Amino acid sequence: MTLPAQRHGTDPGRELAEPGFWQQPPAHRLAAFARLRAAEGPVHVPEGSGPGHWALVRHAQVQEASRLPKVFASAPGVTTPEPARWVRALFGDSMVNLDGPDHAQLRKIVQRAFTPRLLAAAEADIHAVAARIVDDVLAGRPDEFVSAVASRLPLEVICNMMGIPEHYRAEIADRVNHASENIGVERGLASRLRMPGRGLRALARMQRMVAGIGRERRKNPTDDLISALVCANVDGQALGARQLGAFFSLLMVAGVETTRNAITHGLTLLTDHPDQRDLLLSDFEAYADGAVDEMIRHSTPIIQFRRTVAAEHTMDGHLFRPGDKVVLYYASANRDEAVFPDPDAFVITRSPNPHLGFGGGGPHFCLGAHLARVEMKALFRELLTRPVGLRAVGLPDLAGSNFDNRVRSLRFAFERP
Repeated sequence: MTLPAQRHGTDPGRELAEPGFWQQPPAHRLAAFARLRAAEGPVHVPEGSGPGHWALVRHAQVQEASRLPKVFASAPGVTTPEPARWVRALFGDSMVNLDGPDHAQLRKIVQRAFTPRLLAAAEADIHAVAARIVDDVLAGRPDEFVSAVASRLPLEVICNMMGIPEHYRAEIADRVNHASENIGVERGLASRLRMPGRGLRALARMQRMVAGIGRERRKNPTDDLISALVCANVDGQALGARQLGAFFSLLMVAGVETTRNAITHGLTLLTDHPDQRDLLLSDFEAYADGAVDEMIRHSTPIIQFRRTVAAEHTMDGHLFRPGDKVVLYYASANRDEAVFPDPDAFVITRSPNPHLGFGGGGPHFCLGAHLARVEMKALFRELLTRPVGLRAVGLPDLAGSNFDNRVRSLRFAFERP
C-alpha cells in the first residue's frame, strides 16, 4: 500500500496561503508554481486553522482528478470558500457544483437546448457583434479596452443568444460586475462584511429577472436559448425557475468574465510579442486558431477549481482520503514543463497545445469552449485587420484574485490616426 505523503517542516505550499501572494506580479506567482511542480507529489497548502488543501499543480495531476469525478467531487462547491448551505438553498446549485446523475441530467437539458440552428445563429451573430464593436471603437476612440471592447462582446453575444430584452442589458452588466468583482480577492474585514451582501443581491436580482423572462417564454416561446431551456423535454424535464436562474448566473459570470479576460490578455500578449503579432497578421486564417488557444493557455482565465475527495485514491505517492480538499491549479498545469516546452513563451504555432484552459476533461469540461474560441477569433480578426492598428499601453490592472486571472482595466491606443 502506498503511504500518504508526509509534511516535512514548513509546508512548501504555504506561500499560496499568504494573503499577499495573489497580489504579487504574475512572474512571482508562476515561479512559485514551478517550485511546487518540482515537488515529489501533491503539495499541502494550509488554510487558517483548518486542514487546508492539497494542490494539484502538474498537468497530469489536474487531468487525472478532472476525469475521476466519483473520486474528486465538485460538491459541495468548486470555489474557495465553498458556497454556504443557505446560499445554495436560496439560489440553487450551479451546474459546476453538481456531480453524478444530477449534473448529467442538467447538462443533458442544456446541451439539448443548444441546437445546430441556435449555434449557427449564434456564430453569425458573433461576427456581426465583433464588427459593430470595432466600428464603435474606431468612431469613438476610447482608451480603456475592457469596458469598450472585451466586456461588450461576450455580454452582447450571450444576451442575444439567451433572448434578453435590450432594456435589461445595462442592469445585467452592472449586476455581473457586482457579483464577480471580489471573487477570490483578499479584502479587509469591513469589506468582507459588506461586499458579500452586494454580490448576493446582484445575483438575486439577475435570477429574478431571468425567471420572469422564463415564465413569459413558457407561455410564448421564441427562437432563443431561454425558450429552448424552459420548453425542453429531456426525460420529461425542462429547467425550472431556480435552475434557469442558476444557469444564467453561471453563463453570465463565467462566460462573460472568462472570455473578456482572455481577450484582454490576448491584446497585451500580441503587443508584448510583435513577432507573433506579425506572424498572425501574415495569414490570419492560418494562424488564428493556434493564437487563440495560446492566449488561453498563457493567460489561463480560471486559475483554480476546488474538489472534495469522495473515495480513497493514490496519486503520485499520496493517498487521498474521503473528506480531503483538493485544488486543481490550471494556471500551473498550463505552464508544466513536461508538457509545454519553454512554457512561459508565447508561441502561436505551439503544437500540440493540450492546454487546460477549459478544464481538464471529464464531465465538467466547459460547455462554452467552442463559442469562446469563435468570439475571440472574430474579435481579433476585426481588431487586427482594420488599417489602424491597436496596441495595449502599459500593464493590465489585475484584480489579484486567487480564482480567476481578472483584468480590471487596460489602456490601449491606435498606432495610426
